[in-house]
Amino acid sequence: MRREDKLKGFENQVFYIGIDVHKRQWHVTIRNNNISVITKVMEPSAEKLSSYLNRTYPEGSYYSVYEAGFSGYWIDRELKSCGIKNIIVAPTNIPTSTSEKLRKTDAVDSRKLARELEKGNLVSNYSPTISEQELRSYIRLRYQLVKDQTVLKNRIKGYLNFYGHKFPEDYQNRHWSKIFIEKLRTLEFSTLLGKKQMNMYLDSLQSKRTQLLEITREIKNYIKEGGLTEKISLLRTVPGIGLTTAVTLLSEIIDINRFGNFNKLSSYLGLIPAVRSSDQKEFVLGLKIHHNKLLRQLLVEAAWMAIRKDPALLKAYGNYKKRMSPQEAIIRIAKKLTSRIYYVLRTGNSYEISKG
Repeated sequence: MRREDKLKGFENQVFYIGIDVHKRQWHVTIRNNNISVITKVMEPSAEKLSSYLNRTYPEGSYYSVYEAGFSGYWIDRELKSCGIKNIIVAPTNIPTSTSEKLRKTDAVDSRKLARELEKGNLVSNYSPTISEQELRSYIRLRYQLVKDQTVLKNRIKGYLNFYGHKFPEDYQNRHWSKIFIEKLRTLEFSTLLGKKQMNMYLDSLQSKRTQLLEITREIKNYIKEGGLTEKISLLRTVPGIGLTTAVTLLSEIIDINRFGNFNKLSSYLGLIPAVRSSDQKEFVLGLKIHHNKLLRQLLVEAAWMAIRKDPALLKAYGNYKKRMSPQEAIIRIAKKLTSRIYYVLRTGNSYEISKG
């Protein structure tokens, strides 16, 4: 066979590539025409993979997949920039045989990914742009700092209790003002070390407060400069949705149109229970484990606020409470709240609270 004929031999042929991604190396399986052509270990580089494919299977069409995980989305962007049509899938959505569960290796995982990609059994995760991803990370940083601040406050309370200092009752559940923090600095300890430890806790707390203020300012600036003002205003017409919740919803959902219908959005938020049926029996297994935990928590908190502002939601909550616990009832209200969010984002219309 002439070299020219060999180079043209893969034109219009499709190659399916399963990539088991790790920091130091990738296990790559390439399939073509329902046959596993090769499984090999490669450097963790989209350019190296692209070079290998173009050199070994020139003129072919390349489709790849890897599991969502520590590497985020940068590999996806690099593969696409190299001309490889890539998708990212959640590990829980990959069909797995019993033997593959018992014998789980990197090579087995890459072969499984390539096989299921070729069969068309994989559903791609949404892949955000780099700016969308950085906004999401920045918003999540805010919630992490809030958690860190709560941990520090509890640590300070514990430290004071351990040494017999009475914590003022008025401040048990209230905002810790700058004046109050300075008041804590005046507490006396038997030794300099005890005082230094207290001041270190308070310095850390003050640092977290400063960082949170900076993040809040940056988020407000980003909303104006990034053209998000209109969407934020729309979301805030929904009862229970404030500025922070609105911008968090936008950073996590990104594009409402990626959810084909309301149920898909509810599933993403973990507001639809898993169900198992057999014969004529149906078993409700509870809310899905795999979901966006941050948004579900926020929507439940927003639901408690919403029933104070929306008469229709308050009435629905009362009806639900007649046959279930308050916690179960508020989950249903959170789902109704989600339908209002879905409506305003899909239609661009403000939500109007019914007074009837």
